[in-house]
Amino acid sequence: MEITPDQAIYWQWGFVKLNATLVGTWIVMGVLVLGAAMLTRTLASDGSLARGQNLLEAVVSLLLEQIRDVSGQRPEPVLPFVGTLFLFIFTANLLSIVPGFTPPTSSLSTTAALALAVFVAVPVFGIRRHGFRGYLAHYAQPSLFILPFTVMGELTRTLALALRLFGNMMSGTVAAALLLSLAPLFFPAIMQAFGLLIGTVQAYIFAVLATVYIASATRVHEEAAGSSDLKERNLG
Repeated sequence: MEITPDQAIYWQWGFVKLNATLVGTWIVMGVLVLGAAMLTRTLASDGSLARGQNLLEAVVSLLLEQIRDVSGQRPEPVLPFVGTLFLFIFTANLLSIVPGFTPPTSSLSTTAALALAVFVAVPVFGIRRHGFRGYLAHYAQPSLFILPFTVMGELTRTLALALRLFGNMMSGTVAAALLLSLAPLFFPAIMQAFGLLIGTVQAYIFAVLATVYIASATRVHEEAAGSSDLKERNLG
């Protein structure tokens, strides 16, 4: 039994390998691009809306509401990033019901890349809102000696995010394989439904954690700016 789709190599030339993880990622990307093109082909702003547009608006409205509830901030700036994370993970897990398809989210390289994207996005959103110097200032608060621990916390959080998604997806895959080997005639439908539920929950959790990390970074700066303004007013 293959533990990870990285082990399924379809083509290799030297150190360049084409494995199931890459192929699965390209398939998910193709499905998302094709679906977006089809859903946005006939957009309308008034009158009767097509079913595809109703579905698209429902998904966007749900994402906006969830981001607003989790972050307590305007959801529009982070919607493209968080929404893309959720849709990619959800679609990858949804396609696992297709025979022969191995979701790329069951590979540690994919989950690490997603976590790295969140790791980069946190300072990007912070710098965009508060500037480079303003963002870096909170790493040394309340003292410069705290800087190594803050950086270590950021790296640990990223590693935990990757391992959490990878571990949950792999546990579901291994459990399904064991049950199918015991009773292949009875468990497939149940395990597919269970896998879809786990995949949806994991996509939601990953997107929520990404939102929390981004919101916490911007909120720290806002609180620091507010306390600085209060000190200036008191001194004045």
